[in-house]
Amino acid sequence: MQMIQNFKYLVLSLLLISLTNCNDSEDDGSPEFNPSETAIKIMPLGASRVEGARPDFESYRYELWKLMIGANWDIDLVGTIEDESSYPSFNGFSFDDDHEGRGGWTSGQILSGISEWLNEVATPDIVLISSPGGNDALTSLSYDQAVSNVNAIIDILQAANPNVTIVIEQMAPATSSIMTTELRTFMEQMNEEVTAIASQKSTVNSEVLTVDMSTGFTDNMLADDVHYNEEGAQFIAQRYFEVLSGIIQN
Repeated sequence: MQMIQNFKYLVLSLLLISLTNCNDSEDDGSPEFNPSETAIKIMPLGASRVEGARPDFESYRYELWKLMIGANWDIDLVGTIEDESSYPSFNGFSFDDDHEGRGGWTSGQILSGISEWLNEVATPDIVLISSPGGNDALTSLSYDQAVSNVNAIIDILQAANPNVTIVIEQMAPATSSIMTTELRTFMEQMNEEVTAIASQKSTVNSEVLTVDMSTGFTDNMLADDVHYNEEGAQFIAQRYFEVLSGIIQN
């Protein structure tokens, strides 16, 4: 009798495990989005605003990916890092979570790593540079050095792919409560500087464009002092999508 009860318990346990695995498959088992070999390769590059850290704060990448997939674009997000967060599937596919965002990294650290990262992934056709010099500003590093680093990063990207298109942000501000005079001056100057950088670095084959993330961005779009909540991520994604629409259609 005891043996029969043990057998019933074993069968019930196996059944529960099986059902649990089925539920996991329904939640997380969506097929990966498989772009074609000729897909446009897009590298999101930057620091924590690229990386994200669900559920504490959001990256714009997921919201932008949904917009691009919804528009039936053949795109492939590339980078050496895979997101550790969980995202709902969209249009029956799981999120393409490859990126090149490292929380807390300055422009100098990104410059020191970019050549190696480019060697490890498919050559990007488009690079999205997020909040250039943002962490330099937050840690009171040299403005002039940040400008030099951003220029050098673009040089490396263009050397790796002479036909690359680069989209560089005029960055969204931090929350009003921490925007000291020094921080505001740094960010406003950098946002003006990237316009000049885009003009100077554009070539016949490699266009450098700016995207205004500052105008219209409010404190309500932040999860903390500097990172996006869902509304902020959607705002940033929409701005990128508008610029990318022109690039891809052309």
